[in-house]
Amino acid sequence: MKKIFLLAVIFFSIQSQSQTFIKFNGATALFLIPNIGVETSIGEKTTFSADVMASFWESINGHNPMKFATLTPEVRYHFKEKYNGFYVGANAGPDIYRLQKWNYWNNIYYEHGFGYHLGVTVGYNIKLSDKFLLDIFAGGGWHQGFYHGYYNDGTPGRYDKAENWNKSGEWLPYRGGVMISYKL
Repeated sequence: MKKIFLLAVIFFSIQSQSQTFIKFNGATALFLIPNIGVETSIGEKTTFSADVMASFWESINGHNPMKFATLTPEVRYHFKEKYNGFYVGANAGPDIYRLQKWNYWNNIYYEHGFGYHLGVTVGYNIKLSDKFLLDIFAGGGWHQGFYHGYYNDGTPGRYDKAENWNKSGEWLPYRGGVMISYKL
């Protein structure tokens, strides 16, 4: 019990001295896809960021589903100083989806499944004031998906012939935007 109490005191002491921002992606909000996150200091030039992005669109055009949720925890290295200038980050996280793959947009298939991503982010922080900053970023990497393939025209059953889960791995851009960040 004493060890847990000591660890809690150390953790909250470190957190009380760190800079923490809550973030909202203005670019994805234009498409009604919320992307919110938090970023906190973990070292002299490093931060830890975690964000969640989700799309609740049943369909874009009446036929093609576009529902997904993704969690992206990331460690970032800032070249100048934290929250100012260029940075690079490494991330990995899970996702779930019911959507039509980018290379299937001209057919009647969609996928329903889950996956994970491993990648990098490159970004730039612009300080607007002591409390606000803009985080402009883009990222991508490897995505591995496990899914069942279905028809979006009402045809029953699966289009894929996989016994359990169909698998798909590809290199993709999977994040980007302009985060509006507020310092707590």
